[in-house]
Amino acid sequence: MSDDLIREVDEDIRKERYQKLWNAYGKYVVGAMVAIVAITAGTVGWREYQASQRMEHGARFTAAQQLIADGSFLQAADAFAALAADAGSGYRALSLLQEAAARAQDGDRAGAVVVYDRIAADDGVDTRLRDIARLLAVLQLVNSGESGDLLGRLAPLTEADNPYRYSARELEALVQVKAGDTSAAKASFAALSDDATAPAGIRARAAEMLAALGGAE
Repeated sequence: MSDDLIREVDEDIRKERYQKLWNAYGKYVVGAMVAIVAITAGTVGWREYQASQRMEHGARFTAAQQLIADGSFLQAADAFAALAADAGSGYRALSLLQEAAARAQDGDRAGAVVVYDRIAADDGVDTRLRDIARLLAVLQLVNSGESGDLLGRLAPLTEADNPYRYSARELEALVQVKAGDTSAAKASFAALSDDATAPAGIRARAAEMLAALGGAE
């Protein structure tokens, strides 16, 4: 058997292993991160809403949320987009976040990323909401995006002064798993699991993923 064929077989086995690992753990981790980020986004958004509350916009926002509850995701996305066009800065950002979420629930991940990127690029939006949008964009792209682009998007969110750094670092490690970069993924998960300042849930998941990858090097 030639060296080239051996390398090709090894590469296929390695890819299959990472895919099995992702199938076993990836959705669980991403799901947990989505819940955490959604709660954070809701808290920040509610503060923005309170600062610029208007009854008409509040009624429209509530009506659009009801469309989501009813499963009418596309109609909800359009309603939030219209509200974002009419509302002030606080309501606009929150409406755009909801629009993106509705588009994602409707299966339009690309459309959701466009909206998240729009929020992230808007200097008039609160920095915390822009960072949430950046993180949520990567969550939508994690299964299909190019690893270099995803890691580039995450880089500013992993800085020590960013409030979402732990979620960003966890997602960074997952991107490394998807890319087949075992050494980098192990180092990332090890750093998270050993970080006493990281949230307990993230530390536990990082330790579990590290063990699934074969332990620290």
